[in-house]
Amino acid sequence: MLEELRAANARLAERVAALERAAGRNSGNSSMPPSTDDLPGRTKPVGRRVKGSGRSRGKQPGAPGSTLAWVGEPDEQIAHRPQGTCGCGADLADAAEVGIERSHQVHDLPEIRIKVRQHDLYRVRCGCGREHVAVRAGAVSAAPASYGPTIRSLIVYLLIYQHVPVARCVELIADLTGGTGPSTGFAHGLLARCATAVRQTVTTIKALITLAHVVGFDETTLRAGPAGAKRHVLSAVTDRLSVFHLGGRDLDSFREFGILPGFAGIAVHDRYQNYFHPNWKRLAGHQVCTAHLLRDYTDAAESYPDAVWPEQAHRALRGLIHASNQARAAGQAEIASAVRGPLIDSFRHAVRVGLAEVRPHPGPRHRTAQPPGRTLLEFCRDHEPEVLRFTTDTRIWPTNNISERGLRPSKTQQKISGRLTSEDITQDRLDIRSYIDTMRKHGADVLAGIHAALTGNPWCPPEPVPA
Repeated sequence: MLEELRAANARLAERVAALERAAGRNSGNSSMPPSTDDLPGRTKPVGRRVKGSGRSRGKQPGAPGSTLAWVGEPDEQIAHRPQGTCGCGADLADAAEVGIERSHQVHDLPEIRIKVRQHDLYRVRCGCGREHVAVRAGAVSAAPASYGPTIRSLIVYLLIYQHVPVARCVELIADLTGGTGPSTGFAHGLLARCATAVRQTVTTIKALITLAHVVGFDETTLRAGPAGAKRHVLSAVTDRLSVFHLGGRDLDSFREFGILPGFAGIAVHDRYQNYFHPNWKRLAGHQVCTAHLLRDYTDAAESYPDAVWPEQAHRALRGLIHASNQARAAGQAEIASAVRGPLIDSFRHAVRVGLAEVRPHPGPRHRTAQPPGRTLLEFCRDHEPEVLRFTTDTRIWPTNNISERGLRPSKTQQKISGRLTSEDITQDRLDIRSYIDTMRKHGADVLAGIHAALTGNPWCPPEPVPA
């Protein structure tokens, strides 16, 4: 009886520890988004054992700033001359002009007024008696009255890039134009039209990503469809290209996305097993996102507060990331061996010590939950080349933050507007987002690009220059 009570007590203690650990998960020790840190019962990532980056909030030293530039030829110049009388009693209106003392430029938008352009299609009669009617311009709708491409472009921009809900977008357009505004059905219909217009550009973006040397892959959940089923947004991004796809987290969705089957470069991603699947036969290699690893080691430090190895591994990885950034900024192809060698040795030693201290639970691995940190340590031991590949090639990013930034707007949109009721329209949104994100990475004017797409001449990224 006593042994049974002890066993039951041990099981309860394990369960309580597991529940406490689950409640303590946050953005600092897991892949949970920062928005979940404020949920009831959650512990915010403060006072962690492993030290953070030490950076203060706001602009960092050396980071590029921005300011309003002085315009050499302003659109309008307004003269301000002294008014009143001089101390001598003379009227200043009669004073001789000496010159401009100083100037101030004010950057502002002109007052927005709706402009109605009427297109009259004339009928003419030839001398032979035949009559001819002018051809309606392609940008002009067949309807007697319609919204022009500038307003339509603004609607698409607000819906896709600024995440404005459809009803509020319609209200905003009505307020700007002083009219009743378009219908919500018209706004919804624009998404399908714009997605069709940019489809060839999205196909080109996919082809260029497949040819890239380094590509970041990531995925996030999204509620979509009539039943609000959990779907996943898959992403593939570079510093110049972005493409997003609605699917699942299964191999069929990865194949349907169409990047990994033909990709022959380095894939940067988290530890999700499908990225390591042998189906991707052309892959040159993997780089595991070290930001994910750092969060996992933070979790290990909280799980084992007296252990040294989590902080040692964390510190070594941070040192390697910093060295990689410095080497890349200096134009070096890799981190100098004298710099990376000691840091890699420190990381390996931390992993070995952790494996010795955190013993696996007995039993089949697929059925038995392992102690916190055990699978992390085994992964770092068994996949060391995939963890440290960035140290010998500075073209490879040590983290996949660029992919996470690309996916974040999907979560923002869902938080603002709720689930999307159509999977097809959701994919249309993602195609337009791919188009806009890629344009922004090339420094192109987004509104002009949407306008061009809606008028039949979509923007397309330039072909890469051969190395």
